[in-house]
Amino acid sequence: MGDLERELRDLSAWLETPEPPDVTARVRARVHRPTRRWRSLAVAALVALIVAVVPPTRAAIADAVTGLLRFAGVSIATSPAPTLPSATPSPLPAQRAVAPDEAQRLVRFPIRQPATLGPPERVLVADPDETGRYRVVALLYDGGALRVDAFDGRLNLAFHKEVSSPGVAWTHVNGDFAIWVDGPHVLSYVDRAGQVREETARLAASTLIWEEGDVTYRIEGALSRAEAVGIAESLP
Repeated sequence: MGDLERELRDLSAWLETPEPPDVTARVRARVHRPTRRWRSLAVAALVALIVAVVPPTRAAIADAVTGLLRFAGVSIATSPAPTLPSATPSPLPAQRAVAPDEAQRLVRFPIRQPATLGPPERVLVADPDETGRYRVVALLYDGGALRVDAFDGRLNLAFHKEVSSPGVAWTHVNGDFAIWVDGPHVLSYVDRAGQVREETARLAASTLIWEEGDVTYRIEGALSRAEAVGIAESLP
């Protein structure tokens, strides 16, 4: 039962619940009931196999239970028809354009430019803390239609997405898990207090999300999944 316990603990991190229930204890208790032992063992083995081998199942289970998935500082809510923003979105908190070298001085993480895209047309920083260090950096290309966002992943959530199921799929960047959001979806900023800033809501394009170290990255634009992964894997 060791593998199952580990998988259940891992799965609990994907579920948005106020106080995660002690699922492992309940499973262990049921397994030890003699009259149902064979059935419980069979179900437990199947759950452990599916969750461990097929990562998309984790998203499916999370969606079935709560409709909310958290991954790499981004929360993704699925619904039949997300409410679209009705007005021009507000910029992120204290957002401003800066030169690339200035941007690097203003954040706590290295700013990496994808080799396949080259130098960005514009660089934006947003949401400074009390020391003047910014939380988010955006590299803009193609007039802003293509962007690479990076933010400090140590600060909990930074973005909230609303998508129409089944618009979310698992993929990989450099061998690690990533999430692909296929098609337009609503994107809002989550401030340092954990509140979704509805005034920042905008309609985002297809997006690739992944994490490296303490930094979370987003590539957004009119791209295929393969193109987005190629850009991501070109980061130095």
